Amino acid sequence: MVSPMKPIVLIPSRLAATRLPNKPLADIHGTPMIVHVWRRAKEAECGPVLVACAEQALVDAVKQAGGEAVLTDPNHQTGSDRIAEALMRFDPKGEYDVVINVQGDLPTIDPAAIRAALLALEEPAVDIGTLVAEIKDEGDRTNPNVVKCVVGFPPGRRVARALYFSRATVPARHGPHYHHIGLYAYRRAALERFVKLKPGVLQTRESLEQLRALENGMRIDAVLVDTVPLGVDTAAELARARELLAPR
Repeated sequence: MVSPMKPIVLIPSRLAATRLPNKPLADIHGTPMIVHVWRRAKEAECGPVLVACAEQALVDAVKQAGGEAVLTDPNHQTGSDRIAEALMRFDPKGEYDVVINVQGDLPTIDPAAIRAALLALEEPAVDIGTLVAEIKDEGDRTNPNVVKCVVGFPPGRRVARALYFSRATVPARHGPHYHHIGLYAYRRAALERFVKLKPGVLQTRESLEQLRALENGMRIDAVLVDTVPLGVDTAAELARARELLAPR
């Protein structure tokens, strides 16, 4: 029998962004973007939500909104490294055994999608759960900025093993292609192992951090969801987020 999971949600956040500087503090109807992400994570009701911040200004913004945040080393190279530090600071005794990593630039993410990542961990052999959505736009199939997940869902199933991730159009021939959504649910032990691993050959070649896990024999399962959440990296995407989150 699988023991009940005790998850915590961590949101890595830093101000340094090349395309949209200071984007976590970007104003969306009077509220910083990072606070909108924190609210969506709270609405998922998966467990406590902690923002792992690279700068004090982010800590202050989250705490002013009533959230919990921790200041981490500003020199971390990846969000995984940042949340690993934050986890040890917040929960040194290991009370929480599952970590959901929600990117800090997803202010409109559906809370149900955050919860969905946990479905992958119902299989004890899975180290990491993630999300995918079927690609509907033909242009996305060949767009290298749209990361594809190679996964085959048996009829009637919404969870299956992720075999590979690529910027290329894979697999070949006719059939569905899946857009990878960069949200992860790690078993705590898997996260702790992952951040100690050296970057792999394929990770470096594709510039995809998740390949480090596959190259080292870790199992990732993908959960099929209906839509890809809006990631905010540009001024146009920020404008779209403001439109979607406009008070009604």
